[in-house]
Amino acid sequence: MTSGSCELLLDPLLELRKKKLTELAHVRKRGERKSRRQQIWFYSTLFLAMTTVATGTSLLFLVPLYVDPAISTLIADFVEQPVTCVTSRRHDYSGLFNCTWSSCREGCTSDFYRCTHIYVEYAESGAQSSAPTREAVLLVNIKGCGYPPSVRCINFTAKYGVLGASFPCYYSRQNKTVAMNRYDRSEQVHTIVAFFLVPFVVCVISSVTLCVMHCDCRLLPRTPPDTQQQTASDEPNSGSSQRAKRRESLLQRSKGVCIQKLALIDALVDAVSACK
Repeated sequence: MTSGSCELLLDPLLELRKKKLTELAHVRKRGERKSRRQQIWFYSTLFLAMTTVATGTSLLFLVPLYVDPAISTLIADFVEQPVTCVTSRRHDYSGLFNCTWSSCREGCTSDFYRCTHIYVEYAESGAQSSAPTREAVLLVNIKGCGYPPSVRCINFTAKYGVLGASFPCYYSRQNKTVAMNRYDRSEQVHTIVAFFLVPFVVCVISSVTLCVMHCDCRLLPRTPPDTQQQTASDEPNSGSSQRAKRRESLLQRSKGVCIQKLALIDALVDAVSACK
């Protein structure tokens, strides 16, 4: 036979090989379609994971900005009924060492170089009219700082920083030298519930649900000591039997591969001998 006849014999083999490779490629691209249960499981896991991350991250910002001032306000134990306060003094300072505190400041994290100290005089609730008055510092809130639009220091100092200005205020029972122009206990409780309790509960529930979905949380029955010893003694035998089975399966696979290779070699030898 000539070389042309050899090419005629090899071309069908190449075409068959290309066809098989094309079929395998289509099968790999197609893949297995997920069932409805698998899709629900996947999207539930994704939703719970995103919820856990979102609530956990939000707590990092909500606790120092809202929860901590609300808790500090409740601990200070301000009077619920307002008393009359009169502005007695106001001092405007500048400089980092002079501004250790301020009656009102926009922003609670940055250093401030200008501050205003406002002092007021008030009479304790239930005291007689002839009772001496107390002097206290007036704060916009328990921290003396905040963020717009809830805290506007320009409006605060313009309204309460005028000497002789009279207005209702609330003083602290724990520290009677501290007073605030506005106080609502229910508002502070609502802040703690909305900005801490709700995100924390949601984060815990979503985390526990993820653990139950993807971890084996079932309680295993306790086995007596004799059974545990017998199981421990049987473990080496079971391990050796499993290793033997794996070796047998590997040998069978290797035998099958070798047989296929030998068949292919025989076919090639026959083709070459036919060409000669």
